[in-house]
Amino acid sequence: MTEPHVEVTSELMERYIALTAAAREKATPLCASDTDDGERLATMMEMADSYASDAKWFVEQGDLVRAFGAINYAHAWIDCAVKIGLMDGHGDDEMFTLP
Repeated sequence: MTEPHVEVTSELMERYIALTAAAREKATPLCASDTDDGERLATMMEMADSYASDAKWFVEQGDLVRAFGAINYAHAWIDCAVKIGLMDGHGDDEMFTLP
């Protein structure tokens, strides 16, 4: 059993940022970009990318608590897109909450 985390560390942030980047790369669109769903998905991925960028900025500033919150929001946007069927999570039930 792994030790529970009682603080947000730089190492933890590196791991979560890498995990979210891997999720962003793995999940693939299930709708054409020129459809209503495609436009919704683009908005969701803009949000994911913005939060991931914010997380990296917060890490650079030494604000690991806000970085942790931002990277979790980023991953949640990607996970949501998989859950509602706008993206394919390719069966990865550890990285995504599958439909």
